[in-house]
Amino acid sequence: MKTLDIDAPLGVDIVTADDAHTVASMLAEKIAGVLAERLRQPGRASLAVSGGRTPITFFELLARKPIPWERVDVVLVDERCVDESDPDSNAALVRRYLLQGPAATARLVPLWQGQASLAEACTAAEQALAGIEWPLTALVLGMGNDGHTASLFPDAPELFQALDAKRSGHVIALTPPSQPQKRLSLTLRALAGARHRALHLQGMDKAETLKLACERLDDVAEMPIRVFLKLGLVVYWSA
Repeated sequence: MKTLDIDAPLGVDIVTADDAHTVASMLAEKIAGVLAERLRQPGRASLAVSGGRTPITFFELLARKPIPWERVDVVLVDERCVDESDPDSNAALVRRYLLQGPAATARLVPLWQGQASLAEACTAAEQALAGIEWPLTALVLGMGNDGHTASLFPDAPELFQALDAKRSGHVIALTPPSQPQKRLSLTLRALAGARHRALHLQGMDKAETLKLACERLDDVAEMPIRVFLKLGLVVYWSA
């Protein structure tokens, strides 16, 4: 089994396996358990997930778990400002791979709803997010090779507003020059309080990025994922 030669900070646990399917299966089992535990009590559970290729198998496996999905609200940690007909839409990805089978009864709360301006989009997203349970029950982050997570990109002019834990609201618009589309993202305040936080990674390139992120935790401007490493989470990784 491949392991990560990383000096992980206190509060960061690392789960590894020989292949991506096994890691996705372990993550799905854990998240399903966290949601089921919450749903043993009255009310609803909230699950925040990331887009991209890495979580697809995790979505497919989680969707099969026999939990009360009709009481689960699913939200994206970030979204490109594109319609769901666009192949870059994270909401479309979640509908295709997660909201299937038993999980088809879960409620997806999209961040982007096609407003004319980013200000209007943020207002609409805040109104939609007001209807889910806070703090989040479970959070599954991803990470780019530049150390971004959600849409908290190092080059986003709005990064420090997004990372301001005292800032009110759950969502913010970001316009990183490195990205072709404008973005909506959950803020640090919205993400940090999640009862269970996970980081799902695949590939040796992501292992190298994670290792670098763990070496200088205080430089969050260079690699925003460091904020969440400092908070503590469980890393699920495969080569």
